Amino acid sequence: MNSPESSVAPEAMPPPRKRGLAARLVFLLIALACFGYLYLRLNGAAAREGMALSAYMSAVFASVQWLPWLLLMVLYSTLYFLIDTLVISRALAWFVRPVPYRDLLPIRGSAYIISLLNEQVGKGAMAWYLNRRDGVPGWETGSVMLFMMFCELFYLLFWATLGYVFTAELLPPAFALIPYIALGALVFLTLWILYFQGRLLPANTLRDKRLLHAFRQARLRHYVMFVLLRSPALLIAVVVYASALHLFGVEASFAQLLGLLPVIFFAAAVPTPMRAAAITLWVLLFPENEGQMAAFGFVQHNFFILFNALIGLLFLRRAQRELFRSP
Repeated sequence: MNSPESSVAPEAMPPPRKRGLAARLVFLLIALACFGYLYLRLNGAAAREGMALSAYMSAVFASVQWLPWLLLMVLYSTLYFLIDTLVISRALAWFVRPVPYRDLLPIRGSAYIISLLNEQVGKGAMAWYLNRRDGVPGWETGSVMLFMMFCELFYLLFWATLGYVFTAELLPPAFALIPYIALGALVFLTLWILYFQGRLLPANTLRDKRLLHAFRQARLRHYVMFVLLRSPALLIAVVVYASALHLFGVEASFAQLLGLLPVIFFAAAVPTPMRAAAITLWVLLFPENEGQMAAFGFVQHNFFILFNALIGLLFLRRAQRELFRSP
């Protein structure tokens, strides 16, 4: 889809490539640091038990109640898929045009397959799909996906702050920074909304870009509605993760996880191999259960994205049929 906004002068091309390479290098270094830290912690735990690392981790995996865990995660992934599609459906209705919920299911499911490689590319594929199948304007749909990615940060920060307010005594001291971060984010969001409503820097034309269409249309109620619509997924996750931890032999209360999970989900969003950042955070937060938490973080986060992709495979034939049917 060609437009003046996608035109870039030849001399402007190298910097984005360099920034992309720098970003990949940073995430690679983060991943290496995470894996190095995990190895040292797990090797130390195995040595304290008088075992080799492989034998120690084999014993950890053998102690898990796998069948109840699998049933729990299948249910959770399915509910997440249904809630996730609902949020996308409402956001499209707000800013572009309504798309029936049942028609969005194969689109969202198929995008999970692409999201195995990159979540942002998966959302971009959804915009392309809607444009090709339903004629929904591509730039405007892309702006909805960008709006959702933006709101996701504030949604997690909202729950992290709420969790800290009610469970501060159960959380590590470093979590005391969360209210200050939330306050700064609230100031930023206020300025952000004022800018896109034209009340701040009215002469600036950046807001007029087609890719920012959703932000120009958004009002405070849309940000609030996004949080409300997305919140059931987090509350369900609190119950699921607490139950799953029990199946791994680790006890954690619902209240404790209400404060921890939003921060862990931030770490899970860091594009490191096998969700290394999230696994490392689990080990840091439960240092007395290194082996269990490393195993839990690995299977919990990676099963989630793999099962979502499996959901996508169930819809793939329908998606291909609708996408490539003759006009």
